Amino acid sequence: MYIIKVKGKAKIPDYIQLRDEHFVLIAYFRADRPLKDLHRYGLENKETELAAVISNLEFGKLQKLEV
Repeated sequence: MYIIKVKGKAKIPDYIQLRDEHFVLIAYFRADRPLKDLHRYGLENKETELAAVISNLEFGKLQKLEV
């Protein structure tokens, strides 16, 4: 799974995208909202680790997600 942080413009907020090994979009959510429904993506009980990864992400840099 891969993760990328997308910079919003004007009234559009920053978003996080989760993509599979074929780079197909499987989830996206606002970067400033609490993480929820992570069980849908196989990331249950990893909220703390994922929040740390998100806070250290650079905008526009695709990164392999390893939590």
